[in-house]
Amino acid sequence: MTQLDQFLVRAEQVLSRLEKLLPASAPPPDFALGTAFRWRKRGNVAYLQVVRHASSIALGDLHNIAIQKQQIEQNTLQFVRGKPANNVLLTGARGTGKSSLIKACLNQFSGQGLRLIEVDKSDLADLSDIVDLVAERSERFIIFCDDLSFEEGGGGYKALKVALDGSIAAQSDNVLIYATSNRRHLLPEKMSYNSSYTHAEDGDLHPGETVEEKISLSERFGLWVSFYPFKQDDYLDIVAHWLGSMGCNAEQVAAARGDALRWALQRGSRSGRVAWQFARDYAGKLA
Repeated sequence: MTQLDQFLVRAEQVLSRLEKLLPASAPPPDFALGTAFRWRKRGNVAYLQVVRHASSIALGDLHNIAIQKQQIEQNTLQFVRGKPANNVLLTGARGTGKSSLIKACLNQFSGQGLRLIEVDKSDLADLSDIVDLVAERSERFIIFCDDLSFEEGGGGYKALKVALDGSIAAQSDNVLIYATSNRRHLLPEKMSYNSSYTHAEDGDLHPGETVEEKISLSERFGLWVSFYPFKQDDYLDIVAHWLGSMGCNAEQVAAARGDALRWALQRGSRSGRVAWQFARDYAGKLA
């Protein structure tokens, strides 16, 4: 074997090793397979994964949040019709329907071209890549960030700020961001933030500017929608709705009242989520 042949053999071996180290190409998304997608990462490969069994919840299933429902439904309707619409931040009490409302809007408007892409907080740095991936599509995409909050210095905070309003590139007309959070300003707030005139040694020279930085992300959402804890009658109304949808008759629903209240007391919450969990347990036992 000549020196040239030996060189070529070694070169092929090196190339084959390099190919194994290079990231595999991401599979192209097939938007005909569904209406809801998740942004997924495996190693160095990121791609859109279709959600085969998306939530079937409808707007009519969500009770005692009429004002919030009207706001989100109207904003989404404007969006799917190609009219100006806002990015939305839904905040407030847990289990009151924030995430369910976004899923219900998908089911309401999917026939008009609405699609949903769920993105984990850890993947927010990829927002610009996701937007570029769908920018030329004819569908309308809501990027959904659930249970969003950041610790100080947490990753993804600045990426989301840039995606909302701050990049040199304009936000695509067919993309909006809907996020839910239990924190209105998405970051932990401390009593010290109010002490603008009390300066510890080596403290922040301009504490007011620090506070502005803390709330600047939430202000980039054009629409804020707040949710509040349910009263007892609201909770029982939601219980009755879910029991009815699961096949219980009026007498069974009335008989479940005491058990429903005890169920909520044990969990320390009268949320819509707790009402749905009770209904599943109660209706399942009856069946």
